[in-house]
Amino acid sequence: MASKHNKTFPPGSLKAVLSLLCLMCACVRAEIRTAVIDKQTGKLSVLEGYREDFVAWANFTDDITTSGWSFLEITTSSWYNDSIQAYAAGAVEAAVTSPLIYKHWMNTLLGYCGPFTSATGYCARLKAYITTNLQWVQEQMEKQPSSPYWYQVRLALLQLKGLEDGYNDDMSFPIGSFSLNPFGFLLFQMGGDLEDLESALNKSSQTRPLGSGSCSALIKLLPNNKELLVSHDTWNNYQAMLRIMKKYMFAFRVSPSEESFLPGGTQAFSSYPGSIFSGDDFYILSSGLVTLETTIGNSNPALWKFVQPTGAVMEWLRNIVANRLAATAKEWAEIFSKYNSGTYNNQWMIVDYNHFTPGRTDIKEELLVVLEQIPGKVVYADKTQELLEKGYWASYNIPYYVDIFNASGCNELVEKFGPWFSLDRNPRAQIFRRNQTAIKDMDSMVRLMRYNNFKEDPLSKCEGCNPPGNGENAISSRSDLNPANGTYPFGALMQRSHGGTDMKMTSFGMFRDYSMLAVSGPTWDQVPPFQWSTSPFKDLIHMGHPDTMAFKPIQVTWTS
Repeated sequence: MASKHNKTFPPGSLKAVLSLLCLMCACVRAEIRTAVIDKQTGKLSVLEGYREDFVAWANFTDDITTSGWSFLEITTSSWYNDSIQAYAAGAVEAAVTSPLIYKHWMNTLLGYCGPFTSATGYCARLKAYITTNLQWVQEQMEKQPSSPYWYQVRLALLQLKGLEDGYNDDMSFPIGSFSLNPFGFLLFQMGGDLEDLESALNKSSQTRPLGSGSCSALIKLLPNNKELLVSHDTWNNYQAMLRIMKKYMFAFRVSPSEESFLPGGTQAFSSYPGSIFSGDDFYILSSGLVTLETTIGNSNPALWKFVQPTGAVMEWLRNIVANRLAATAKEWAEIFSKYNSGTYNNQWMIVDYNHFTPGRTDIKEELLVVLEQIPGKVVYADKTQELLEKGYWASYNIPYYVDIFNASGCNELVEKFGPWFSLDRNPRAQIFRRNQTAIKDMDSMVRLMRYNNFKEDPLSKCEGCNPPGNGENAISSRSDLNPANGTYPFGALMQRSHGGTDMKMTSFGMFRDYSMLAVSGPTWDQVPPFQWSTSPFKDLIHMGHPDTMAFKPIQVTWTS
C-alpha cells in the first residue's frame, strides 16, 4: 500500500516512485512531508512534498475506510547526525499523522491523569514514578554516551521529543539534556507498562479484568519444513482500532564511536497514531529477526516491590533498543533482559529467519528463542527443538516456564478457578493444538488466527458460565458478543468492548520485503461483524473509526 524506499534516493528517482505509488493507491492520496535544515539559520523545518536534501521524510496514506489501515513510511538520511535524524523522524511523523494522533488520544487517553486530576492519589504517584525514571535514564545517557544501549535509548527519546514538538508546531532541536512531558505522548508509548503500573502504584480502580487476554500468537512449520509462518492477533480495547502500518528506515549508527549501521535499522510493524513502536507487538526487522509477544501479566502482589523507578528502563523502550541492536535471537533476549522494569510483562518469541531454509530438516538451534518477563525475573531459552518436534509454537497469555508460571501466581489461579488458567488446558491451548494440524498454507493459517466459533465449538465453553459458550474462548476473541446479563466466574469472560482487533502474518517468502498479510478489526468469519452503531458500546468515543469493521485480509507491500 505505502511505498518502499532506499535510505537515500538517487537524483531524479522520486517521480518514478510517486507514479508507481499513485497507481497502487488509486484515488487514495499519499501525503509527503520532508524535514530539512535551513542552510542559513541551521533550523529544522518540515515542508510539504519531497526534497533531496532531506534529513527525514514521511510518506503517509490513509486507507482506513477501505482496508482498515493507514500506511506510514519514514526514511532518514545518513548524511546527517543521528540525533538530528531521530528528532526529524518524529517531526515528520507528526506532520502527516497529527489528525489521527488527536483522534486516538481522544479515543484512548482522554481524561487519563489529565490537567484536572487531583495532585494526590494514583496520578500523583504515577507522575513521580515517570519523572524519577526519566531522570535516572537521563543520568545513564550522560554517564555512558558511547554505550550502544544508552545511545539508542537517547535516539528513541529524541524521536519521541520530535513527535511531540512537531505535533505542537514548536520544533526546537534540544542541545544536551532534554525533558519529556510525563503525561504527554509518553503515555502512548506506555500503554502496556501502565497496565502493571496501575497495580504496582495501587490505582484504586483497576481497568484490567482478571484473566483478560492480550494477544494470540502462532509460529507454524509447514509439512517438511517447506515454510515457516509467524502470526499474531492483537487483543485490545475496541477504542484502540485506529491503526497505522509503519515502516521505519533509519540510517542510525550503532554508537557515536562506530561507523556501522544498526542491524535492525529498518523495521515494519503494526502500530498506532502517536506511537513510535508497535505496542501489539509484531516486528519484521532488517536483521532477519521477527519479534512478537503476548502478555502474561503478573497476579502475585508480592512481586510489585521489584517495580522501581531507578535501575529500570520501561518495557517499550527496551523493546525498541533490542529490535535495533540485536543481530541474533539470543542477542535480542540478552539486550531486552537488561534493566527489567517489571512492567508490560510478556512472553516474547524471537524468530531468526537467518537460520531457516525451506525444506531443510537438520536445523539444530538459533531459530527460535522464547523469553518471559515478570517483576524481578527474566527467563529465556532456545526453543528451536521444541518447535521442530511439535511443528508449532503457540502463545496465549499463559507463562510457559514453570518458574515464571508459579512466581507470577498462575498456580494459585488454577487452584481457585480451574484449568482455564493452565498452560495445557486453557481453551486457546486446546484449540491451537487441535486446529494447527490443518494448516497447509497461508490461507489456512489466516483462518485459524481469525477463528471464533464460540457458540458451537465445545472448547469455547466455560465452566460456570451462562450461557456456556463464551466469545473470549477463541483464537480471536469477541467479548462484545457475550450477553450483558450472563453469569461469569471472572471478569475476562464478561461482555466487554474488547477482543481480537487484527491479524498479521509473515513468512520466509515475505519477510525480506518486509511484507505481511494483515486484517484490521474484530473477526467476522463465523460471527457477525462488529458495528459501532448497533453495539452495546456505541456511546464510547471512537473518532475516525469506520462504523462497520468488516475488512478482508490485505497484503502489505512496499514499492521500490
